[in-house]
Amino acid sequence: MSDARRFRRCADLAEAAGDPAEGTAPPARFWFLVEHPGPWPRQALAALDPDTATTLGTWADQVGARVVLVRRPGRRDREAVEPGRRWFRVDARPGHEDVRTGTWSSPAELAAAVHADGDPHPDPLVLVCAHGRHDACCAVRGRPLAAALVADDPDGTWECSHIGGCRFAPALVLLPHGLTYGGVTPAEGPAVVREYGRGLVVPGPLRGRSALPPAVQAAQHHARAATGATGVDDLGVAGVDSDGQPPGHTTWRVTFHHPDCVVEVRERFVGVDRPLTCAARPAGRIRVFDLVDARS
Repeated sequence: MSDARRFRRCADLAEAAGDPAEGTAPPARFWFLVEHPGPWPRQALAALDPDTATTLGTWADQVGARVVLVRRPGRRDREAVEPGRRWFRVDARPGHEDVRTGTWSSPAELAAAVHADGDPHPDPLVLVCAHGRHDACCAVRGRPLAAALVADDPDGTWECSHIGGCRFAPALVLLPHGLTYGGVTPAEGPAVVREYGRGLVVPGPLRGRSALPPAVQAAQHHARAATGATGVDDLGVAGVDSDGQPPGHTTWRVTFHHPDCVVEVRERFVGVDRPLTCAARPAGRIRVFDLVDARS
């Protein structure tokens, strides 16, 4: 690697290489958000009581959830957690979208929240990864996006800890649908969130929907391009088949409905001579889904 590339951040390198973002949304059928003002260590849940962190991690493994810390953008009083912090439990599965919320002031209350009824939270939640101790790109690119979004939607916007795919920073997650975007600029962000409020997606920077497997995320990306469908609930998954090859050499055939479309993508892994996060060492390896066919 040249000296010039060595000192460029991972998102700059991925952007220059044209890394395809489709199929890279973090896997999560459920999300659990914990308000914690920080500071956040590199492994964010280490900021919590150890027993509580273990309880949350066990629950997440059992149900296919992602646990993240959240805080209001731009705050400076991040030295300690005050009583009455919020939690949000999100069901991101297609057809089951739901958000429940409550408050916690002790580790025991937080540990119990994963099973608590909570109160309905009817409004969307907007997350921007700004976890600088995990990856510099998330802070450098995420915080300006969060500032732009909180100016447009002060109640629904949160900075969050690491969600994955740092090279696509800034990472923007729209809940309850788990729509994950990459590379959205501060100028573009408010329009993306407003479209979501209207029940629409902006396909270009969409990495995928977290509740769907990576191959299905990628296939849905190509189905949107083939059909022009932009509704959040468009292109429901009717069936998924593969050719049975070993992982990394698989062709996936995904059937969608409303509107009808059949997409085939081929999964492969590509070696790259650059880091995939700012903290990683080259060489890395990325997963790519090549379009084989799309028929609507």
